[in-house]
Amino acid sequence: MTPPPTLQELIEIVRQDAGSDQPLDQLVAAAAAAAQLEETTDALLGHFVDRCRRDGRSWTEISSALGVTKQAVHKRFAPALAAHIAAATPSPTFERFTDRARHVVAASQQVALSLGAAQVGSEHLLLGLFAEPAGIAGRALAAMNVTEDTVRAAVGSRQGPRQGGDDAGSRLLRDAVQASEAPGFSDDGKRALRDALTEALKFGHNYIGTEHLLLGFYRNPESPAAWILLEAGALEATARAHVTDMLRGFQEQA
Repeated sequence: MTPPPTLQELIEIVRQDAGSDQPLDQLVAAAAAAAQLEETTDALLGHFVDRCRRDGRSWTEISSALGVTKQAVHKRFAPALAAHIAAATPSPTFERFTDRARHVVAASQQVALSLGAAQVGSEHLLLGLFAEPAGIAGRALAAMNVTEDTVRAAVGSRQGPRQGGDDAGSRLLRDAVQASEAPGFSDDGKRALRDALTEALKFGHNYIGTEHLLLGFYRNPESPAAWILLEAGALEATARAHVTDMLRGFQEQA
């Protein structure tokens, strides 16, 4: 095996990249180099984790080979694995979604239709969560005092006033969408679904629930759903704490 660069070799590379003898300049260069090395290392391991999965190896075997727990493997490689799964299935599929999560998705499609949207975005998925108030996400939103009316008003303000909501064009859109059963997902909506998968993998879950949808919104801070949640005072740390507590409660009851 080709040996990796030694510490001294890395120090020399940082000094050259810094282009200065000032310790602070070199520290900045060292931090950048360390970040690049970490990213490369994760990509390297992720590549071979993916190969092991393709070869039919279990998470138990992979975690044992790496000397860590299955949960640690899921958490570390969740984004890469989710991206790989999404690339393999370009159209959203819902086999791993719980019944509540599927209901939320169906509700989000109806919400998009009612608002005159041609596609489902993250904001519609967020509104869809209120269709399952007894779900973990619904309970977390209630605990954070985020109401359906608040979210709906925020969606309306971001979308602006509807133009001719009952005109012939809108009716044609509704008829076309109804004829195809349900609207599709925008890029933002597809990312929200992929981010829900990422959250499920991070937890080591083999299903996607409403809680994963909720936490997934925060992974894209530029998404409408994330903006609406943050404007409502629902911080990611608070949402994650509520979800984790509820999941822990379920495990203790099991």
